[in-house]
Amino acid sequence: MRLDHDHHLAYCTNIHPAESWEETLGVLNHYTLAVRDRLDARQPPRDTRHLTRGVSGASPYAIGLRLSARAAAELLEAGCLDAFRSWLDRENCYVFTINGFPYGAFHHTRVKEDVYRPDWTTPERLAYTNRLFEIIARLVPDGVEGSVSTLPGSFKAFQADEHLIFENLESCARRIEDLSERNGCDLHLGLEPEPLGHFENTAGTLAFFERLLDRSADPGLLRRRLGINYDTCHFAVEFDDCRTSLDAFRRAGLRLSKIHLSNALAFDPSNPAAPRTLAPFDEPTYLHQVILNHENRLVRHPDLPDYLSSLHIENRNLPPATAGRIHFHIPLYAEPAPPLQSTSTHVADVLAYRRDHPGFCSHFEIETYTWSVLPEDLQSPLVDQITREYRWILDRL
Repeated sequence: MRLDHDHHLAYCTNIHPAESWEETLGVLNHYTLAVRDRLDARQPPRDTRHLTRGVSGASPYAIGLRLSARAAAELLEAGCLDAFRSWLDRENCYVFTINGFPYGAFHHTRVKEDVYRPDWTTPERLAYTNRLFEIIARLVPDGVEGSVSTLPGSFKAFQADEHLIFENLESCARRIEDLSERNGCDLHLGLEPEPLGHFENTAGTLAFFERLLDRSADPGLLRRRLGINYDTCHFAVEFDDCRTSLDAFRRAGLRLSKIHLSNALAFDPSNPAAPRTLAPFDEPTYLHQVILNHENRLVRHPDLPDYLSSLHIENRNLPPATAGRIHFHIPLYAEPAPPLQSTSTHVADVLAYRRDHPGFCSHFEIETYTWSVLPEDLQSPLVDQITREYRWILDRL
């Protein structure tokens, strides 16, 4: 949906298991249209003149599309993309952003650190991302920016060759520039900092972009076409302050490509009941990095089982931890009972930042992809959950 003339809000369809294009279109028909109808998104906003798709007088519904590498290749086969454009027109929907972080299977299998494979050192990641931009360039409505989000280069434990990352990102930026010029649109790639990614927090992101821009023969091109996908869960888990981070990125002249609105699980590590209450979140599909704050010294654990195992080891070199946060996306509206907590205030701070700086970013996306692995007490029917998340945001705009 359009928040106003320049700002767009969708939920990311990576919440749905779908690896082929047929499966992806199936979930759009079954779930996405149901959410649209539940939200009554067809009520006309104040001004839809710049959105050329859709039925006259109705408000087009925004889709945040997730395409696997397989689905992207299938969508580019003869006639498929034109058929999808017709579907969007018929259903009064539009696509303004694509999630290009998970390359392959993302549900009902062990994902963990494999979500970073192939990383930005590889031709496979470059080719996949280029395909996504070919798609978004043909889908995005006139006058609307088109974004694709991706991983933060690689995963720290992979010890990736950063020069290869730079070369592939610069090649991608040139392709984005070409597609933007030929299609008359503004396209950009958002790299998504994540705990234990190649860069993961505000300081690391600034340093990465400084190195990238310093080595480039055309830093202006990179500033136009590459930016940051700011995930509120990830920066909250890093104990970074929202306004401090966003101000720093803007001062550095870095583009805010997209905002992922997501809520992280937090907990009180001093509470003896914490390990027991965290146990239901220890699941085998996704990586749930844990960061503890020991009086402003951060200690990182690669996954929740690593943290739970560490509780049996006494560390006399550290003061007791005062707060803990986990890379586990929980619903935006969820406020678990103590000793569990959430980082929803970070999301609210981003929405308040938007009120103060309306031009800082135009793309916003709900990204609670963990519905299928949430503990039972946090689950509800999927359309209900997504609708509640939309309403939680709209109540705070």
